[in-house]
Amino acid sequence: MDEETHPPEQAPPSHVVCARCGTATEGDPPPVTWLCSVEDGRRLHFCEDCARLHIRAVESRLDSLWW
Repeated sequence: MDEETHPPEQAPPSHVVCARCGTATEGDPPPVTWLCSVEDGRRLHFCEDCARLHIRAVESRLDSLWW
């Protein structure tokens, strides 16, 4: 047969890292207590501690660069 074959897609990472403090967690998706933000087309995750510490900036929709 003349079917095109495509290389297998790469599996997503098996862990998620906090973009602020570097805390890592096992498994994908991250825990429900973590915050997810899309900034400049990139998906960033923040751990529960960082999200709580900067909750006012998060609710104001400020980019994480301003925290």
